[in-house]
Amino acid sequence: MLATIHRAENTDDPVRLKAIILALNKIHLTTLVVLPLHPRTRKIISDLGLALDVHVVDPVGYLEMVYLLKSCEFVLSDSGGVQKEAYYFRKSCLILRDETEWTELVECGANKIVGANYDNIMLAAKIIKKDIDFSEDFYGKGDAAEKIVSYLELYNA
Repeated sequence: MLATIHRAENTDDPVRLKAIILALNKIHLTTLVVLPLHPRTRKIISDLGLALDVHVVDPVGYLEMVYLLKSCEFVLSDSGGVQKEAYYFRKSCLILRDETEWTELVECGANKIVGANYDNIMLAAKIIKKDIDFSEDFYGKGDAAEKIVSYLELYNA
């Protein structure tokens, strides 16, 4: 599982952060949890005296993140961008927020809002769907650059 935690609503609230960390630690007992961790979040976790028993890595660049998304089984994140990218890579995402801007991903069943509630996170992680239909083309097919080049070549010739 790929996890990301960076939003202030989670990192600046000790109750929320503790629930997320406890859930990640528990999930890691049976499923490898990879957590690229920002230094700010790492410091807050340390300052709160929380034990993080997952595979923590330093923050990764875009290409490394793409690799992690392609390679994981599912995603647990509070990042809006990661929610969309998970869908592009046909991965379910458990959303560590109480709401999301990408409601279409929740409505189609690919993503689930679990907030920072330990029980919600654990239940959703146990019953995560594997048979999700990712055929809906919400964000295109990843060929925007080619389309732009074709357009520019056509109209600038």
